[in-house]
Amino acid sequence: MSIKKRRKAPEMKEGRKNTMLDDILTRRKKDFAPGVHTELRAQVNKTRGVSFLSGSLTTNVRSEVSGVSARVYKNGVYGFSSAAEYDADAVAAVLAAATENALFMDKRAGRGTPALLPVDAGQTVREITDSDPVQKDYIDFAGALDAYMEKNCPGLSGRGVSIRADSMEKLLCVSQGHDAHVILPRCYVYLRMTADTSGGNPVELFVPVGGHGTFDTVFSDPALLYPKVDELYEKLMQKREGVYPQAGEKTCILSGELTGMLAHEAVGHTVEADLVLGGSVAAHSLGKTVASPLVTMVDYAHTCLGAPAPLPIYVDDEGTPAKDVVLIQDGVLTGYMNSRQTAQHFDMEPCGNARAYLFSDEPLIRMRNTAIVPGTSKLEDMIASVEDGYYFIDTNNGQADTTGEFMFGVCMGYEIKNGKLGRALLDTTISGVAFEMLKTVDMVGDTISWSSSGFCGKKQPMPVGLGGPAIRCKITVGGR
Repeated sequence: MSIKKRRKAPEMKEGRKNTMLDDILTRRKKDFAPGVHTELRAQVNKTRGVSFLSGSLTTNVRSEVSGVSARVYKNGVYGFSSAAEYDADAVAAVLAAATENALFMDKRAGRGTPALLPVDAGQTVREITDSDPVQKDYIDFAGALDAYMEKNCPGLSGRGVSIRADSMEKLLCVSQGHDAHVILPRCYVYLRMTADTSGGNPVELFVPVGGHGTFDTVFSDPALLYPKVDELYEKLMQKREGVYPQAGEKTCILSGELTGMLAHEAVGHTVEADLVLGGSVAAHSLGKTVASPLVTMVDYAHTCLGAPAPLPIYVDDEGTPAKDVVLIQDGVLTGYMNSRQTAQHFDMEPCGNARAYLFSDEPLIRMRNTAIVPGTSKLEDMIASVEDGYYFIDTNNGQADTTGEFMFGVCMGYEIKNGKLGRALLDTTISGVAFEMLKTVDMVGDTISWSSSGFCGKKQPMPVGLGGPAIRCKITVGGR
């Protein structure tokens, strides 16, 4: 059993560097039981947030969750234990309890599975300092954006500005693999606007702006976001006069944001090895054609096309150094995302996909930065190639299952008539079966767009990056 400890963090001076975790784990390696794989992980999750709704401060949050856990593997079973304290006594207690649990489980349910696949031993240290601005900085920044909206965006029935900064700091010590000390920070500003149509119906748009890093490194001046406010307002005014698309299968262009959602929700989850073992559509598709030859899809670890991925992962919570996983190569399903245990089952290389959200969570197979790889087509040429269809840009929700069947809400898009963009669209849906719909892709854009502002909700939340280029395909449109 674990107890989550939550406390309000003290305010810190702007720019002060804050390293929460001292290494009291390494000395415990001498206590690891021989012949079993052992993981010790201390962790701190921080959240900072503010929200303004039509000029009123509605959210003002600073929170932390911290503690230590141990996991021990023997003969195909794990023992796990965690504690909401981080001191020598807590470390000793969770290590002893996890070891006892593993030995007990081995006696009752041991599977006789050999030791986990070995991985390179070493040390990974990345970004082990973390700035922590005072809460007033977030409030002032969001307030300035709200005031700009109020002054420059007439006719709104509602407006909102939110800022969320979160980070996960992990100190990891393992018997086989990479010890590590890493921090994964990110910060986003969310802009939201609502207006009424001539018929009195509300329409809404929002946009996240930000990325990897702490608040003071991602954002310097609210005025730099004023063009984003203007762009969002212009789109909302177009949408207010928009029309519903016609229902049915249509030739459409999906923006990089929607392609990323498709890559994550409709494809990515089906090729997570634990869900493959559970019977996902990918269980019998390895080595088979599941998409157009123009489609290649990769779960990137920390670098994509020579640039940093939006949420770089250098080592996972089993101590496995992170490497890219090619999932689809030229339309053929070529791989799964694995933990060390499932990699052994499928005779694949573990590449660092086992991640835990809180100290009290066991690692699960998770995506990192999952994307379809850009092609060679220009967006303007893709639009010009469509006689009668739609260009879908933004999504506000989505769902998919392990069959690859999906449905995404679309909150912004345009008609395409005779190769030109037409009227804006009101809210609609798109749907299909991923491995069938991807076979219709006949143009792939030459630039990639990323999103990393949300959480993946597979049993436990997890920050992820998802992305892709614009693609031309046939897809079912929900209409009104």
